[in-house]
Amino acid sequence: MPRIPGARGRLVDLPVQGAKRVLLAAPRGYCAGVDRAVIAVEKALERYGAPVYVRKQIVHNIHVVTELESMGAIFVDEVDEVPEGAHVVFSAHGVSPAVVNAAADRGLQAIDATCPLVTKVHREAVRFARDDFEILLIGHDGHEEVEGTAGEAPDHVTVVNSPEEADTVVVKDPDKVVWLSQTTLSVDETMDTVRRLRERFPNLQDPPSDDICYATQNRQVAIKKVSKDADLVIVVGSANSSNSVRLVEVALEYGAKAAYRVDYSHEIKQEWLDGVETVGVTSGASVPEVLVTEVLEDLAGAGYRDVAEVKTAEEDLMFSLPKELRQDLEGRRDERALGGRNRP
Repeated sequence: MPRIPGARGRLVDLPVQGAKRVLLAAPRGYCAGVDRAVIAVEKALERYGAPVYVRKQIVHNIHVVTELESMGAIFVDEVDEVPEGAHVVFSAHGVSPAVVNAAADRGLQAIDATCPLVTKVHREAVRFARDDFEILLIGHDGHEEVEGTAGEAPDHVTVVNSPEEADTVVVKDPDKVVWLSQTTLSVDETMDTVRRLRERFPNLQDPPSDDICYATQNRQVAIKKVSKDADLVIVVGSANSSNSVRLVEVALEYGAKAAYRVDYSHEIKQEWLDGVETVGVTSGASVPEVLVTEVLEDLAGAGYRDVAEVKTAEEDLMFSLPKELRQDLEGRRDERALGGRNRP
């Protein structure tokens, strides 16, 4: 349980019919891939000094990006904005081979912080393309992860953005088609899309293992359990965080009377709490726990001091840092070579 130092006095404690309480979902917040990526940027700054460049947001969270910028990280959209020979970190969402080649052409010192679970999907795309399968990639056009995966086999990949698109997508050979997915999607919506695809293409192959990230699934399972008893759910996470946005949708689908996403606790509106007895709280997989604690402090000021954690899974997975960062400057194994902070 996070420590709640005390109410911050921003929200007003108004009476409701019953007792006020908070149901705090667990797991929530940082996943292993996010943890690894953020530590990678921090260690690159320690190792090489500022500035270190990062292509795109290292993870989709405005607070994390702002904190790393204050330490000397510079975020760019493309590698051609990085001075030749400089260090550049690829974000947790992954990049296409074209981006890797462009960085090499500029002589950049690249550090690949792609989440290993995203890398797994990249490898699946390469393998199925090599076997001349058409790949239906369930995900959102324009999302960095989808761009990176599709870039592994652009002539073989068609993006399916929604269950509705499953009804209209066209394939060349319905007997040689496979589906893959973005790792941060709603589990339920993804399986609905697969079901509709299979109705049209009965020989549709499944990926060798589930593509949706364990952390995405765990956070959705936890908020499903919370939502059935919640008048209001607050999801901490940024607007460009796919898994955070999905948590709001899942909360509403599974019984929450209202659900909102916030980056920071000061975005909580007093009127959201009108008549609310039970508030569910969770956070996306790229959200540091300090932001959840601030939400709990503000809710405490509104009378929601009874906090019960609803835990549906234990998470202890950690990923090794990129190989360039596993040793210190003297060549000794760094104590943080295996990423990991305390996560709920």
